[in-house]
Amino acid sequence: ILKAEPSMVRRLALNLIDNAVKYTDRGGKVQVMALRVGGSIVLEVKDNGIGILPEHQKRVFERFYRVDKSRSREGGGTGLGLSIVKHIAKSLGGVATVASEPGKGSTFKVTVPGGRQT
Repeated sequence: ILKAEPSMVRRLALNLIDNAVKYTDRGGKVQVMALRVGGSIVLEVKDNGIGILPEHQKRVFERFYRVDKSRSREGGGTGLGLSIVKHIAKSLGGVATVASEPGKGSTFKVTVPGGRQT
């Protein structure tokens, strides 16, 4: 059971999905999965988009940080979406992570304590 405000969970998920769609070209794939792993709940958003260079991966959760500034401007991005994701994950006692390979896509995961199944 995840005890959280529904609006926070919705904002977290929408920011991850919006980001994946924004950085995946037409005809690409975005997969969304939520699962229980041990005592945690994991939300995973995976795409086969442009990917993120290793030197940018450690900074993508910073406020106002944008990897591809031209693409973000076109879509109206502010560089806050992933920072919000990190903040919400942290407020729920969890973490947000990214694994990415340029040209192959990215996988964003949010892992939060989920308590026991009822």
